[in-house]
Amino acid sequence: MIEQQTEQQVRQQEVYCILCPNACQMEVSFDLEKKEITLVKNNRCERGEKYAAKEIFEPERSVMTVVPVDSKFWKVTSVLTARPVPKEKMFDIYDEIKKIRLKTPVRRGDILISNVCDTGIDVIVTRSVLE
Repeated sequence: MIEQQTEQQVRQQEVYCILCPNACQMEVSFDLEKKEITLVKNNRCERGEKYAAKEIFEPERSVMTVVPVDSKFWKVTSVLTARPVPKEKMFDIYDEIKKIRLKTPVRRGDILISNVCDTGIDVIVTRSVLE
């Protein structure tokens, strides 16, 4: 009888922490199956380990871009997701934003797209264009 052995899916990855000015270049070992960090090297504080876990298992990014606006003075205005979105949704969100052309007036803080791509996150205008 042959015994089946299950190997841990332990992997390694380099992660650059951006939470503080130290900008630690960490070596992170993790178990992909258990979604668990097994070892972190070169972090100078505890925040680095939490950042590494988030970056490896649930990476997020803010989406920033510009949208065309019908205005006498401006051709575009800037927009931003209200908070970071799952990294795998970024290009879908850019595709949704590309469909939009604004008419003035628009104000900073206006919601451009509510619940973009079913993320529960809004895309907001970050610069007012009044005419």
